[in-house]
Amino acid sequence: MRIFALAGLLVMILGIATACGNSKPNQLNIPVEPFEFINQDEEIVSLSDLSGKVWIADFVFTHCITVCPTMTANMAELQKRLKKAGAEAELVSFSVDPERDDPAALKSYLEKFDAEFSNWHALTGYEYEEIKSFVLKSFKSPLVVDAASEQVIHGTSFYLVDQSGTVVAKYDGTTDTPYDKIIKDVKALQR
Repeated sequence: MRIFALAGLLVMILGIATACGNSKPNQLNIPVEPFEFINQDEEIVSLSDLSGKVWIADFVFTHCITVCPTMTANMAELQKRLKKAGAEAELVSFSVDPERDDPAALKSYLEKFDAEFSNWHALTGYEYEEIKSFVLKSFKSPLVVDAASEQVIHGTSFYLVDQSGTVVAKYDGTTDTPYDKIIKDVKALQR
């Protein structure tokens, strides 16, 4: 009798563990505001273009002298790992310095990190105030220009967005980027 009770308990524990391991990320629940911007290839990319797709967003700019090179290197590494794991996701880097980051500048910048442009869009084509408002509303992350250095102070997270355009999770984009967790979460959204 004890063996059956133990076996039943073990099956229940494994079932709970399996269910928890397959759960979809839901740390956040922030709808992304509609947008229509221009990517590094001068193509329009909109929220509706990403509908039905899982995507990962971050905020960078090409004249950044602090966190952006690290974040972009980490996004490039994530792109390689996603591909190797067979996890499909679009990568979307929003420039927070649109006055200086035209499509050519963004393309040149990402090329330094061996970016593959088939699923990575670096976006621009808006005014600073527009991206400042968009980032605050859609990702709950403030932007501030440091007048002394002309650097844009911005968040350093990678944001996971589900197929409906809702931000569901965020991760550190600078140090100890949790690649395996991101890949697991991307795959969970694709189930």
